[in-house]
Amino acid sequence: MNPFKLFSILLSYPTAELQSAIWQEIQPRLETTPTLKEKLQPLLNELANTDLITIQENYVATFDRNPSHALHLFEHLHGENRDRGSAMVNLLHEYQQQGFEPQGYELPDYLPLFLEFLALQQDEAQAKALLGDAVHVIAYIRDQLKSNGSLYALVFDLIIEQSPVAPETLKVAPIRDMDEALETFGPLVDGTEPLLNKKPQDVQVLKIRPRQQMNHNS
Repeated sequence: MNPFKLFSILLSYPTAELQSAIWQEIQPRLETTPTLKEKLQPLLNELANTDLITIQENYVATFDRNPSHALHLFEHLHGENRDRGSAMVNLLHEYQQQGFEPQGYELPDYLPLFLEFLALQQDEAQAKALLGDAVHVIAYIRDQLKSNGSLYALVFDLIIEQSPVAPETLKVAPIRDMDEALETFGPLVDGTEPLLNKKPQDVQVLKIRPRQQMNHNS
């Protein structure tokens, strides 16, 4: 099984089908990669052996109710800043340019969707180069998960191991709550709300480079 596909599955909303697949498909395939299996085993055991409602509630509490764990990559970089929209359009264009048309309702920056895109790359080096563009924010989420003792951090560790570049510290994580931002900073001098203005220059921007540019630079 392609590792990016496996990581995408494990970070998606848990279902009865996932629990069944862990025993019938995932565990047997991991027999050929014992190191990977050993690292993932605590999470696999948790997902396969825990009551479905419980693991679904844990997933929602972990990723949907804790903004620092959000699986939408651009949320950590842009918050509700307008730049998030243009970044989303660029990423969707990159997907479509390579024949990948996302299905369902998830936004393009949803990490399991991004990992599925990487799994479809014919060129492993290109997949890892794209991951290298995103690894800084992925590492940021991993660190938040670890600080809260989440077993999902195990998957993030393995994703980061696939990156050709080491993650750098995400210097600024924007405030996502507009009321909190206004309370902390007040409106800006022109009367606009803080999150609707340009991001600080020290925010590391995740850019998924167009394929032509990647080939030109290689």
